Amino acid sequence: MTQRPALPFTLDEQLCFALYSTSLAMTKAYKPLLDKLSLTYPQYLTMLVLWESDDVTVKDMAARLNLDPATVTPLLKRLEAQGLLERVRGVDDERLVYIRLTKAGASLKRQAREVPAQILCATQQTPEFLLALRDDLTRLRATLNDYMDL
Repeated sequence: MTQRPALPFTLDEQLCFALYSTSLAMTKAYKPLLDKLSLTYPQYLTMLVLWESDDVTVKDMAARLNLDPATVTPLLKRLEAQGLLERVRGVDDERLVYIRLTKAGASLKRQAREVPAQILCATQQTPEFLLALRDDLTRLRATLNDYMDL
């Protein structure tokens, strides 16, 4: 009979804590860069989605960000108040709300172009390492999501 290794129990041995504390550190690294753009980190992620593909539904935005639509709506309202996007009801189906960049929102993309390079520099890691880490984390997230859907 094969004996299983002891499972980690201390805080520093926990994968969840390593992920959580790293996420906090990453968000902290982004803060001064995003302050210059007058964006919070969740707002920046939202804008990234719109810069990829404008004119998406609230439902699609929520799915893309792995959030509940009710969580995304206040975020979108704040970005709309800043003049970066507009929310428009669907013509064929009024239940659908589309999110569209304004000119100001589209032009903010140019100002945000340097953020990824600055974050790469802050990590002091190679692009190859970070891409592999991203891919590993994406697989882990998918596995956990599949597990939760059982």
